[in-house]
This record gives sequence, structure tokens and C-alpha cells, in this order.
Amino acid sequence: MSQTTASKRNPWSWVPTGYFAEGLPYVMITWVAATMFKYLGHDNTDITLWVGNITLVWSLKPLWAAFLEMFKTKKWIVVVMEFSMVGLLAALAFCLQLPSYFTVSIGILWLMAFASATHDICMDGTYITTLDKSSQAKFVGIQGMFWNVGRFFSSTVILLVAAYFGQSESSSWTIAWMVAAAVMAALAGYHMFFLPQGEVAQRPENFKQIYSTFFDAWADFFRKPQIWGMLAFVFLFRSGEGLLLGVGHLFLQAPLAEGGVGLTLVEKSIIDGGLSIIMALSGGLLGGLFISRYGLKKTLFTMAICLNVPNLTYVYLAYVASPDVQISLMTVTMMVVIEKFFYSFGFVANMLYMMQQISPGKYHMTHYAFCTALMNLVLWPTIAVSGYLSDKYGYLTFFVIVMFATIPSFFAAWFAPFPRSEKEGS
Repeated sequence: MSQTTASKRNPWSWVPTGYFAEGLPYVMITWVAATMFKYLGHDNTDITLWVGNITLVWSLKPLWAAFLEMFKTKKWIVVVMEFSMVGLLAALAFCLQLPSYFTVSIGILWLMAFASATHDICMDGTYITTLDKSSQAKFVGIQGMFWNVGRFFSSTVILLVAAYFGQSESSSWTIAWMVAAAVMAALAGYHMFFLPQGEVAQRPENFKQIYSTFFDAWADFFRKPQIWGMLAFVFLFRSGEGLLLGVGHLFLQAPLAEGGVGLTLVEKSIIDGGLSIIMALSGGLLGGLFISRYGLKKTLFTMAICLNVPNLTYVYLAYVASPDVQISLMTVTMMVVIEKFFYSFGFVANMLYMMQQISPGKYHMTHYAFCTALMNLVLWPTIAVSGYLSDKYGYLTFFVIVMFATIPSFFAAWFAPFPRSEKEGS
């Protein structure tokens, strides 16, 4: 198939599957693995320390993103990374039978995170170099929606597989990880034929050209107008999110005696997986439509409110949690899905800001990778420390700390610079 034909493909034929393939491994690494370790008896401190450190990989993307501009095509790299993740998912599945499974699985998760981060760079690069600005805005909600479909599969289907299949806990999780590997293999096979090539990379003639291109990408990034103000927004807009990401779902499955909600694996898969994802999909789609109608600049502070204030639902759950009384599943469901809906609604603003205000230019793909890396950098220390804080101070105090941690997000949204007109082309 020619590149011209591929580049003209209807975005519906590859944007949904592409972002499903982004969401699946990310959630397997950062959420499913943590869930598995919790049910296998590990404490919050160990889980969030190691998972939080693994999230650092997504923040290191700028170290190799510029080189990806120069070799092969974006499609080639995407497909290679997807097949690599197939092998790593299968390897993790079988290592669970080993006595030292925790150490081995952490090592595999590190490698998988590198493959996932590289995949994200080139899939995002395909998106922003294949679609014009109008299409980017139109499909940003679809992009987020199908990233969440990947999350739905990982957090719901995988957990249900682990709950109902296998002879023991370890064999159940082995089957679950193998199912994830099979689905990733199907996505990789599909993308071999249906993913556009993306912008064709310029081939370097020698090492000096590689060296100069790499540093030129960095220099060009910091020459952008009002770059420090824009980077402050990217870094601070999700200031409280890492703490909630690290412990929120562990709190839901923690035993009543520990101050948790005490959900079973099936209950967690349905409430914090299936039902909350449906609300998140709706939130992402409506958030994109809301910004498309009223403009990003006018709605940014409203989006910050939507992103952060619903974290109060976890403060409420921790307040009413009691070792003697099981919170009703209806109450838990309502609190969780409210938080997920408004988080997804507000998060769309973050992605569009990076895509339209910061990354356009000579190195569009690389600079967008820089943005997403910095955005994730704040998650690294907050996720890593979240388990320690919850173990030390208890869940109620911890979720109050989360609310204080969201304050920088409001300042970031209020003072965010807009050097590019919203009508300006990318």
C-alpha cells in the first residue's frame, strides 16, 4: 500500500485502535500490576515505590524521541514496539510461577514501560503529523475515549479473567497476562496494514547530523515564545493526580480492617473498571466537544475545577469507611464514577494545550513527546511516595493531602499563556 493512500485513510480506521494500544500496556503496568501485587500480599509502600519509579520511563522520552524522527517510519516503530510488548506481556505471565516473581516482574515491567513509551511517541507523532488541526480537535475526544477503552480492557476484562480462571492465584494472573499479550498481538497485526506511515523521517547521513539534529530539537523547543510559562502549566496541571493514582484504587480493595473499602477483585473490576470507564469515556468525549465549542482559553480554569474538585469523593469514602460496616456498593460506585467522569472531562484540556500551544513547529512529534514526558514527570515522585504516605497517616488524612496537592493546578490553569491563536494553523 502506498504512503499516499495510507495517509489518506479515514482516522476512524486507526485512531481508535492506535490509542487502545496506548492505553492497554500503560494500564497493565501502572494499575493492573499494582492490583495484582496488592492481592498477592504486598503493602502499599512497596507497590507504589516500584510502580512509581517505573512511571519515570514515560518522563525520559525526550532522551530518545529526537532520534525517532530520523530512522524508519513512525508506523514501523509503532508495530515493532507492539510486537515487543507481546513478548514482554507473555514473559511476565510465566515469571509469576517463580519464587522471586516480584523482582523479575519489576524488571520486565521496566522493559515494557520503555517499549510503551516509545510506542506512544510514534503513535502520537502519527496523529499530529497525519491530521490537520481541525481533525486533531475533532478526534481528541475519540483519542481519549479509546485510550480509556484500552484501560477498560485492562482494568475490567483482565481482572475478571484473573478472578474466574486458573487453579491458584498465580496461575489465574498468568492466564490474565497471556490474554493481554494475545490482544496486543492482534493490534500489532492490524496496524501492519491499516496504520498510516506518519511524516517520513529525514535520514541522517552521518553521526554529526544525528548529534546536531538531536540538540537542535532541544534548542528549538526552548526558543518557543513563553515556553517556561507553558511548561509550568504542563508540569502543574496534574499536581495532585499522582497521589490519587497511586493509592486510590488500592484503597478500594484494601481490607476493612485497614480502613479500606474492601472490594473483591470482581467488584473492583466492575466498579473501578467497567462502570467508571463508561463514565470516563463520556467525560472525555463531552470534554472535547465542550472545548471545541467554547475554546480552550475560555474553558481552561473550568477544566481544572472538573479535574480536581471531584477528588473529594475519596475523602468522603475514607471518612465513612469503618472496620465494622461495609459501605454499600451503590455509594462506592457513585463516588468512583463521579470522580472518573469529571477527571476525563477536564484532562482533555491538558492534551489539547500541549498539542496546539507547545508542540507545533519543526519537530512537532518530538516536542509533543517532550510535553507528555514533563506532564508525567510530576506523577513519578507522587505515585512513588503515595503508598508510604497512606501507610503512615491512614487513608483519610492521605486523601486530605491529595486535595491540598491540587492547589497548584488552579494557578497553572489561571495563568497559562496562549502564544498561539486558537485559529492559527499547526
